Amino acid sequence: MATIRFNDVECWYPGADGPSVSDLDLEIKDGEFMVLVGPSGCGKSTTLRMLAGLEEVTSGTIHIGDREVSHVPPKDRDIAMVFQNYALYPHMTVAENMAFALKMAKLPKDEQDRRVKEAAGILGLTDYLDRKPKALSGGQRQRVAMGRAIVRKPQVFLMDEPLSNLDAKMRVQTRTDIAKLQRDLGVTTVYVTHDQVEAMTMGDRVAVMNAGRLQQVDTPLNLYDKPANVFVAGFIGSPQMNLLPGKGANGVVNLGGYSIAKPGVEGDVTVGIRPEAWKVVPDSEVGLKVDVLVVEELGSDGYVYGSADVGGEQRNVVVRVGARDRIQKGQILNVAADPTQIHLFDAETGLRLGD
Repeated sequence: MATIRFNDVECWYPGADGPSVSDLDLEIKDGEFMVLVGPSGCGKSTTLRMLAGLEEVTSGTIHIGDREVSHVPPKDRDIAMVFQNYALYPHMTVAENMAFALKMAKLPKDEQDRRVKEAAGILGLTDYLDRKPKALSGGQRQRVAMGRAIVRKPQVFLMDEPLSNLDAKMRVQTRTDIAKLQRDLGVTTVYVTHDQVEAMTMGDRVAVMNAGRLQQVDTPLNLYDKPANVFVAGFIGSPQMNLLPGKGANGVVNLGGYSIAKPGVEGDVTVGIRPEAWKVVPDSEVGLKVDVLVVEELGSDGYVYGSADVGGEQRNVVVRVGARDRIQKGQILNVAADPTQIHLFDAETGLRLGD
């Protein structure tokens, strides 16, 4: 196990107009499960590949433990990687796939067998060791790929969107298995995903990236409660936060004809309101009028997707409602927000304003 440190790291591909990753400063603690998350092209996979030694570091340094590995060959970094595709040898059994790296390292046969059986027991693969990959389900194949990494007993696990090829139900089960496995083994793990629900579920901490830059690193709950900027606010949370233009003056923030008490706020701001921060209020009370377009009924609760006139423009608004509220398309809802759950961001820089 080891800590990982990125110190002012940059990766600039030849011929590119700009760096894929720039000014990256990030420390991952010993035994921590760190998730890198962001939209496609944000630099998260490039960051992982630099750590693995598969991409060249243009500038800055990467440390694993006390050793700088910025230009160390991948085979000498003591890491194990799990990819999006399982990359299993179809002509080998599960046991042979898991033991392949150990065989290449010329470990004694009895040690290979011991490690494979131990990993198979952890992953629930003991009964499948003699099968070929084609006789396994997608989830089982992914566990074999993980087993191949586990038997090496590396300092660091690197996982690059390992659940993308699984169906929704299997993805939920497998991410629980991975999180439990990492906790049991205690190995420092860096996990890349574009799925923010996956990130919030699995990570001890989550690093949010956009356009090659690190936006915020924090625990899942802190990212949700105190996003550092508009990008993080809109990316973290499902459904995403409502982000509406507002203007502060005289102790209130105005969203068109709807005013929210917020002393000390002056000028143009972006107002962030989570779907659960809205509540439906009687038409006689001051609120925002939402034209209901779609109602998503989930059984335990529901989400209303609609539009509202904010400052003369139609803006999308999402409101969480009770599962039995019987709201219909075409209905006009009057909603108000809890002032204590409002997020305010500078309209020009996008940075969070002080609470």
